[in-house]
Amino acid sequence: MLLPLGDPQAPRSALKLRLVLAVFGFVVCASAAASFAVLDVPLVLVLIAALFAVIALVDIAIIINRMRGGNWFSKLIGR
Repeated sequence: MLLPLGDPQAPRSALKLRLVLAVFGFVVCASAAASFAVLDVPLVLVLIAALFAVIALVDIAIIINRMRGGNWFSKLIGR
């Protein structure tokens, strides 16, 4: 859709795409950690995959909070 000049369109958020990618990353990292643990891969690799899974979970929580319109940082610093 072409917009006439001078008619700005509100920017659309990419939070849904970011959520899909974060869920995919969590599934991949969690299954990798479980597979590594079952296959008796060195503990370092299991812990790295588990750490990435936890990071993906934190990212999912932040994305959901932003999708709900939450701004936890402003509440944290009192603005």
